[in-house]
Amino acid sequence: MEYPLVSTQWLEAHLTDPHLVLLDASMETVIGKEPLVYDEPICIPRSRRFDLENVFCDKTSTQIHTLPTFEQFIQGIAQLGIEADSVIVIYDNQGIYSAPRAWWTFKVMGFNRVYVLDGGLPQWIEEDRITSSRYQAEGVDYGPTDIDTLADVLQYHPERVMDAEAVLSRIEDAETAIVDARGAPRFLGQVSEPRPGVRSGHIPRSVNLPFAQVLDGNKIKNTSELQAIYQGLAADKSARIFSCGSGITACILILASVAAGHTHPILYDGSWADWGSRTDLPIEC
Repeated sequence: MEYPLVSTQWLEAHLTDPHLVLLDASMETVIGKEPLVYDEPICIPRSRRFDLENVFCDKTSTQIHTLPTFEQFIQGIAQLGIEADSVIVIYDNQGIYSAPRAWWTFKVMGFNRVYVLDGGLPQWIEEDRITSSRYQAEGVDYGPTDIDTLADVLQYHPERVMDAEAVLSRIEDAETAIVDARGAPRFLGQVSEPRPGVRSGHIPRSVNLPFAQVLDGNKIKNTSELQAIYQGLAADKSARIFSCGSGITACILILASVAAGHTHPILYDGSWADWGSRTDLPIEC
């Protein structure tokens, strides 16, 4: 995979490119960090809203924030006017938080030219770049998008995501690392989980890498720093499965892993909200 981030400078220079689609994937619920709160609606000009919590998730699933089906995804991006040849740039209002989840959703569904804005909205604002109070979707007719063409061109990648049974089968695999993005107190079972009915602890043989450790303020750490982090963490493993609370911040670690030059990361979509709620699955503290 190519380098997955673009800078604010790059985005400003390409903001009016006809094939560029800018998506705001901010979430209402922020867990694992102190959320940035805005006094009024604010976004980057030409943004379209990418709703991870209500549209681009499988609402029929019993799990939280489950990836959408391929059909749901195709229908959702068609309504946003996204074409198969679009260049997608995604950001969120926390810096680097939920945008990587949207990025990985596109990757799982077969999009190649999709990137995360390094630093997101906070970095954009800090640099005094122009902002807007309205999404482009408000009052804009994107015109028809050919759903059949999207379905033909895109290809779902099941190897980029796992369920609990697949993760369970890899626990004893010496070539697989399971990396948990939650904070150390949650990983170690020292505090209660924020979701009711979910046990405390972690997946046996998993290792802890709190997502904040791959960030430098609002931005992702540079390539050499990320390589050093992953070199000291399961460097000899050929496969890496990433987990967190509900599949959101695990994607920050996936983004960092790809930025470090790694290939073939895997998301455990249900993450601890799934694993910890099932008494048939083993845990460690």
